[in-house]
Amino acid sequence: MNISHAAKASGLPVKTVRYYADIGLVAPAGRTEAGYRSYDAASVRRLAFIRRAREFGFSIEESRELIGLYQNDARSSADVKKLAAKRLEQIEQKQRELQVLHDELKHLVRACRGDNRPDCPIIDYLG
Repeated sequence: MNISHAAKASGLPVKTVRYYADIGLVAPAGRTEAGYRSYDAASVRRLAFIRRAREFGFSIEESRELIGLYQNDARSSADVKKLAAKRLEQIEQKQRELQVLHDELKHLVRACRGDNRPDCPIIDYLG
């Protein structure tokens, strides 16, 4: 199938499929006589796998490692779990950071009168 069909089947934009091919994250199955990239069902499965990995926030390099594990029948689930656990810790750290920001901003919003006067604790805090 051509790149636009592969993109649609995998849920990715054509530009992303082309980028993933250019950086060697996924290889087209071949080229047409006109030189266009051609993708098979296995390529589309890899593209969808990478899309899902990226949705979880795995980096390109982590996705490369995961796709390598995906394609390796002799893989150890411990290796997969290690990558996923690392990503989970990153997400949890980000949640803690966002909670701190949330709490600070919530306090400032509550402290602001929101009237026509110029004094504002939000501006004071930011200044």
